[in-house]
Amino acid sequence: MTTDTPARLLQLLSLLQTPREWPGGELAERLGVSRRTIRRDIDRLRELGYPVQASKGADGGYRLVAGKAMPPLVLDDEEAVAIAVGLRAGAGHAVEGVEEASVRALAKLEQVLPGRLRHRVATLQAATTALASGDGASIAPETLTVMASTIAGRERLRFAYRAKDGTESRRLTEPYRLVSTGRRWYLVAYDLGRDDWRTFRIDRVTAPFATGARFTPRELPAQSAAEYLRQSMYRHQETYEFEATFAAPADVVAARLPRWFDAPEPLDDRSCRLRGTASDSVDWLAVRLAMVDCAFTVHRPPELVARARELGARLSRAADTGPM
Repeated sequence: MTTDTPARLLQLLSLLQTPREWPGGELAERLGVSRRTIRRDIDRLRELGYPVQASKGADGGYRLVAGKAMPPLVLDDEEAVAIAVGLRAGAGHAVEGVEEASVRALAKLEQVLPGRLRHRVATLQAATTALASGDGASIAPETLTVMASTIAGRERLRFAYRAKDGTESRRLTEPYRLVSTGRRWYLVAYDLGRDDWRTFRIDRVTAPFATGARFTPRELPAQSAAEYLRQSMYRHQETYEFEATFAAPADVVAARLPRWFDAPEPLDDRSCRLRGTASDSVDWLAVRLAMVDCAFTVHRPPELVARARELGARLSRAADTGPM
């Protein structure tokens, strides 16, 4: 019999988070208490914000249903390890859709994991090799979690940074936001040594350290961290305007493009035009447009037109293997 009420409530909650209906008698037997105690414990869980639904009948049952807010979850060891490993695997690579919220979740989870579970997570991570994208953007999940924690706690962050030309420096910053472009992670932060806002590619960051010093967030000179990153990238890189048309509806093309592209403009029900500004190489852009997987025509710039033509000819030659 479980006489410790908090421990019993946690055990009851763990059972209810299994997607099924639990008869009151079965819960009472599992926990070694009376049905009346189960009813009182259910009332306590409801007071804490857990939406527990009861069914009528000779042996009424209970089940946890979706509510208006997300209450705390109770995870067993295997569930906690599985979630942590999954989040770390996703956070280690700039995969589109794995945004700052995922990193914050990982930071919260690893903060409360017991030592024995952290060791299991680290062991599984070390034994797993991910198929990287080949652009060298792989980063340590710990780097992201440290940064996410300092952003949430408004805590100054110190780290070593390697610039594009290989120059090494130490930076003391007031971190603002993490931004994922789908290919890489970036940190938008106020650099105290430069007395200005900066963006940092996180795969070039090493030894991030939370200093413990709190700060009051400054006003960002842009509508959002993503917009500031876009402006910063265009300000420091050579850019070019491009235009292409696709033989597919605008919503279909938009769904197949990364979110940092501008929305395609419908021409009719079966075609659309894509315009934008790019800072990547024309090689990469030509390949990315081809990945939309429908007929398309590149109109400008001339370098992109030529590269698309060369790429098409190369692929045609590769497919024309002749008799074996």
